[in-house]
Amino acid sequence: MTQNTPLSPSHLRITDDVRQRVLSAAQLKAHSVSAAEAAAQCRTGGPWQQPLPGVYVLHPGPVTDEERLRSALLYAGRPPASGRRGVPAQPGPDTEPEYGEAMVTGLAALVLHGFAAASPAQIDVLVPRTRRLRSVGYVHLVRASEPPCPEQVRGLPVAPVERALADAVAGLEDASTVRHLLTEAVRGEHCEPAALARELSRAELLDCPQLVDAVDALLAEGRALAENRLYDMVRSHGLPEPLWNVDLRLPGGPHLGGVDAYWPEQAVAVVLDTRAPRHSRLDDDRRQEEHDAQWSAYAAKREHLERLGVTVIHLSPKKLRDAAGQQAIVVHAALMEAADREPAAYVMLLPR
Repeated sequence: MTQNTPLSPSHLRITDDVRQRVLSAAQLKAHSVSAAEAAAQCRTGGPWQQPLPGVYVLHPGPVTDEERLRSALLYAGRPPASGRRGVPAQPGPDTEPEYGEAMVTGLAALVLHGFAAASPAQIDVLVPRTRRLRSVGYVHLVRASEPPCPEQVRGLPVAPVERALADAVAGLEDASTVRHLLTEAVRGEHCEPAALARELSRAELLDCPQLVDAVDALLAEGRALAENRLYDMVRSHGLPEPLWNVDLRLPGGPHLGGVDAYWPEQAVAVVLDTRAPRHSRLDDDRRQEEHDAQWSAYAAKREHLERLGVTVIHLSPKKLRDAAGQQAIVVHAALMEAADREPAAYVMLLPR
């Protein structure tokens, strides 16, 4: 079916392409199928059905999960939404312009991202706050003042994992289900724990009873996973074995801070950057102040150690996951450069 070919209802057939099985009223109108003709096809015993306002499925049988997803997006995206600040929305190359700025989120998005623990009873669709639509049928609208940039999954616009998880757990009261989803997010490496905690903080969810213990467990497990990635990087790339998880202290002086790996002969330290917010009900300025204070503490620690001749390398869990080889090169280069530096000050090493 091409955009310029006039069609009548009798010419429309079931195909393997869901984009031709599920159409909006606007799409049908573009092919010369009037609203009255479409409604006639949806009468009892007719060949079509209308699962949502303005959306038609061109067969009488059960609506598939894929058809439900497309129909939900067509309902939430019609008419084509204009982008923020009046700029027309730009769909991805594999998506329909009729989706506008709508994207699948919540449990339905997690299924598309490959989560096994997600089992949606409805389809959450994220839309700009200005959209004048209501939740209807199996579509639940989630509004956002600034929607995230969607990812393309199976040709559909889908909220990033962190945002989809936040929208999912916001509607869940069962702590066990929440824990299973967060655990799968970390163990399945769908997203980084710190990034997820930041999204939960932005949504002011960290203080919810079903999330308090789960997020603590999430961050602890994410920390352990990052440490395992660091061990694997060192050993799989032939780096010399460091001292693991030590505190540095000047003899008779102050505590310099803990590091995740330390090569004493070269005075090179690796610190995993797993910062995450611990409180949620803060205004934007307060969150920024906390972030700045936390980063300042990291920077002060690094500057202090480097004044003593210790090279400090900060590695994020995401970098270790996505580019372990590049991070190994960075560490190897620092170890090699140690011979050309002035000897570092003597520091005491204590297990932590």
